[in-house]
Amino acid sequence: MPDWLRHPWPWYVAGPLIGLMVPFLLLTGNKAFGISSSFRHICAAFVPSRIPFFNYNWKNELWNLFFVTGIIIGAFVTVQLFNNPAPVALNPKMAADLQSVGITDQHGVLPIELFNWQNLFTLKGILLMVVGGFLVGLGTRYGGGCTSGHAIMGLSTLQLPSFIATISFMGGGFAVANLVVPYILKL
Repeated sequence: MPDWLRHPWPWYVAGPLIGLMVPFLLLTGNKAFGISSSFRHICAAFVPSRIPFFNYNWKNELWNLFFVTGIIIGAFVTVQLFNNPAPVALNPKMAADLQSVGITDQHGVLPIELFNWQNLFTLKGILLMVVGGFLVGLGTRYGGGCTSGHAIMGLSTLQLPSFIATISFMGGGFAVANLVVPYILKL
């Protein structure tokens, strides 16, 4: 495997490649980039109900399910073929901050000390994984889309609601990461 595939690509390569998805999707079928709506499409396809939110022609959005499937397959292939066993390159201050709350495994994006089956059934695990996941889903639905949809697609098409949503995502993320998560990690 070439060495350049095993390392993160610089922002000036990865950013434009992600950004080019917007005009590609618009030109090939006037489609909007985003992931969160795929869960709605899956529910509409597999959960028979009379709930108006799921009562639409989900087959028109089938391309989105292929897109999400491609992301899942791509993640699997990446882990299998391009796995880099070296520790994740973190700022030394960030590494010290993580170690101060007991996170020493820095070989993956998700620290094993936090994200494991045993931890799921603790107060810390419930707060981080269950409550956190619920709040992300609620915020995505309330905000009318996910961070990728708003920050990549919405901003590039100059949508004011996406600008407001992106500022809210970033502000909320900074506040929670700096004011709430440190207390949860000390539980």
